[in-house]
Amino acid sequence: MSVQTLPAPTSLPVIDLAHLDREALHRAARDVGFFQLIGHGISQAEIDGLLAASRAFFALPEADRVALDNRNSPHFRGYTRTGKELTRGRRDWRDQLDIGEELPAHAPGPDEPAYWWLEGPNQWPAAQPELREVALRWIARLSAVADHLLHELLASIGAPADFYDDAFAGHPRSHLKLIRYPGRAPVGNDQGVGVHKDYGFLTLLLTDGVGGLQVEAPGGFIDVPHIPGAFVVNLGELLEVATNGYLKATNHRVVSPPGARERYSAPFFYNPRLDAHIAPLPFPHAAEASGVTQDPDNPLHAEFGWNELKGWVRAHPEVTARQHPELLAAPAPAA
Repeated sequence: MSVQTLPAPTSLPVIDLAHLDREALHRAARDVGFFQLIGHGISQAEIDGLLAASRAFFALPEADRVALDNRNSPHFRGYTRTGKELTRGRRDWRDQLDIGEELPAHAPGPDEPAYWWLEGPNQWPAAQPELREVALRWIARLSAVADHLLHELLASIGAPADFYDDAFAGHPRSHLKLIRYPGRAPVGNDQGVGVHKDYGFLTLLLTDGVGGLQVEAPGGFIDVPHIPGAFVVNLGELLEVATNGYLKATNHRVVSPPGARERYSAPFFYNPRLDAHIAPLPFPHAAEASGVTQDPDNPLHAEFGWNELKGWVRAHPEVTARQHPELLAAPAPAA
């Protein structure tokens, strides 16, 4: 089946997972790499509950949040203070809580890759014990949505829908960020989070309605409007690797809200096991693939754990310096 290339977008396509048009999903994934997802089955009550829990966390006294300082976690879990995360070497003006599947600490042995440090327990606020249940339930619910979406996406380009099931078997490396953008930095630029691509397969983003997310298109960055109840979905670098560039991870950024206005968001990253090797995807459009993006500053690895570790080490140099100083010089082998 031939899928027509559309002109450069000025807004994102809307995909209804409950009444799916696979050709529309194919176009959105290939031509834009971003789309709005409705018909996903997550209720408004669940969405409201997650956003309320996020606001409650950031409303805690600073001492309660700093008690979860991610610099104390060898697994990069916990709270990042405003301005302490970097994108392309520049500070992001946001604070956040990183949460993953609750697992025992995995300190890699001498013959194991360093990316196993990313597997371990979360840090939870003692003053908000209900957050654990809310966050872990959200991860489970969105994992099911993302699994369904990934199967439909692969089928939409003519690939076996279950081709990557083994890569997600066991303990996939999915995680949730609760993020607050506290308005503009008092000095400097308007970078809420700088231009970047996501490391893995799929990201499902929930926002509170305050604007700021922008996606790179051929004519420049476009603003992403808020659709109540929708998730903003983007493809990660591993889908670009898997399809040899037929599907591309797309650059995006967040511009800080003006003045002291706050913005809350909750991206969920659906990723395979750390040790999963992402084999080339067999699909009928493979001859049309343009090749993986070549960026010497951002090598892409087929073994997911190295992609993930590379990103965390670059974004959180203070955590790395305290917990893993040996990774500062070379967080991953050559791609």
